[in-house]
Amino acid sequence: MKRVNIMYGGAQYSVGQADVEAIKAAIEEAFATNSPRWIRVNFGEGRPQPADVLVGPGIPVSIIPIPSDDDVAGDADERAEVEARRSTRVDEV
Repeated sequence: MKRVNIMYGGAQYSVGQADVEAIKAAIEEAFATNSPRWIRVNFGEGRPQPADVLVGPGIPVSIIPIPSDDDVAGDADERAEVEARRSTRVDEV
């Protein structure tokens, strides 16, 4: 994963080389324990500024995974392989 964009309070933040599942787990933990927690993010482009956002119940936040070029190429290869298998099955019938 190249990065994860986070929409929070109408602004866009990011976390580079992020584990989407770890970010989700941190947010879910804040909701499950009914206790807000801080998450370190970056703000700005080019030379991002470190920032902390508070997540917890009643605080809307969106997570947008941004794949790396390698992830995108791998997905395209996987789709082509699935299509090739489908074509083979149709031809065999």
